[in-house]
Amino acid sequence: MLMEADLPDDVEALRAFALEQSRRLADVTLAKGEADAEIERLQSIIEAFMRHRFGARSEQLDPDQLQLGLEDVETALGQARAAREAATGQAPVDRQRKTNRGSLPAHLERIEQLVDVENKACPCCGGALHQIGEDVAERLDVVPATFRVLVTRRPRYGCRSCESAVIQAPAPARIVEGGIPTEALIAQVLVSKYADHLPLYRQAQIYARQGIALDRSTLADWTGRAAWLLKPLHTRLLERLKASGKLFADETTAPVLDPGRGRTKTGQLWAYARDDRPWGGSEPPAVAYVYAPDRKAERPMAHLAGFSGVLQVDGYGGYRPLAEKGQVQLAFCWAHVRRRFYELAAAGPAPIASEALDRIKALYVIEGEIRGLLPPAEFAVR
Repeated sequence: MLMEADLPDDVEALRAFALEQSRRLADVTLAKGEADAEIERLQSIIEAFMRHRFGARSEQLDPDQLQLGLEDVETALGQARAAREAATGQAPVDRQRKTNRGSLPAHLERIEQLVDVENKACPCCGGALHQIGEDVAERLDVVPATFRVLVTRRPRYGCRSCESAVIQAPAPARIVEGGIPTEALIAQVLVSKYADHLPLYRQAQIYARQGIALDRSTLADWTGRAAWLLKPLHTRLLERLKASGKLFADETTAPVLDPGRGRTKTGQLWAYARDDRPWGGSEPPAVAYVYAPDRKAERPMAHLAGFSGVLQVDGYGGYRPLAEKGQVQLAFCWAHVRRRFYELAAAGPAPIASEALDRIKALYVIEGEIRGLLPPAEFAVR
C-alpha cells in the first residue's frame, strides 16, 4: 500500500509522478489478475494523494495542480477497470463507480426509448405474449451547445388616407446597440470567463469550431459593456447587505495580470455575505465580492462604510479598526479557534487543548439541535 511518505512534496513532482503512472499503465496489456492488482495500486495512490491534499501539509500544495495529478491517476484507474471488465466479460460495480450513481435529478427532460422484441409470439407454443414487467434504466445524456439566430421583425405601418404617418414598434433595448449578441449569449460569455475560468480567446476558438467567427476583442467589448450595466446592481446589493444586522467577511488572494512586467501580481478578493437561515431569519442569503489591490485595513473600512452590527470574521487584525469605531461588534470564527487547539492536540499530549476540543464539540452538538430555529426575542438580531 502506498503511503503519504512515498509521495514527493513538490507539486510538479507529484504531477510528474501521476503522469508516469498513466504511461506505465498504457504500455501494459493487463490480464484479469494484473488488472485487479493495478486497480488496487492506483486506488492507493489516489488515497495517498488525498491525504497529501487534506493532511497537515495541505497548505504546501496548489489545489489546482493537485487536481490535475488526481485526474491523470483516476483516468488510468478507469483504463484498468475497462481492461478487467474486458478480460472477465463482466462490469462489476465497485466503490469508485458508485460515486456518481443514484437517481438523476427529476427536473431533467426524459426521452423515452423503447427496446422491444419484434416477434411477440411464444417461442415454445406460438401463443400470444403479454407484458409481465419491464426493466427501466436511466443514463445521463447531453446535447452539445448550439448556436441559433433570433430574427426580430418590426413591421412598419402607413396611413392610406393621409400618407404621412408611419407607425412602428420601438426596437427592444440591447446591451450592444446594433450588435449581434443576445443577453443570453453575453451571459454565457461571462459565466464561462469568470465562473469556469475560460479565457476569451479560448471561447473564441470554441465558437470558431461551429463556424462562428467572433474575435477575442469583440468578446472583451461585450464583457466590458455587461460589467458597466451590472455595476449598479452590485452597488445596490452591497448597500442591501450593509443594512443587515449581521454579516460575514473574508478575503482571499487572487492572481491579477500585471501588464508590462510579464507576470502576475497578488490582489485581494473580499467577500461580504449574509445567511440568516441558521437562526430562522427572513432575509434571503446573499454575497457581494469586492476586489482590492492589497489587504490593508482601510479596504474593509471603505467597503463596509455605513454598516452597523455583528461582523463574523477570522483572526485577521485588519477588521479590528471597524470595532474600535464602535459601530461594529466582531464575532470570531469557531472553526479558526478550534484549528489551533486541534494542532496542539495532534502534536502530542495536550490536556488543555483536548479539553477545549471536547467543549467545542459539545457546543457544536447544541448548534446542530437549534440550527434553523428562531432565537428568543431577547437575543434576536436587530
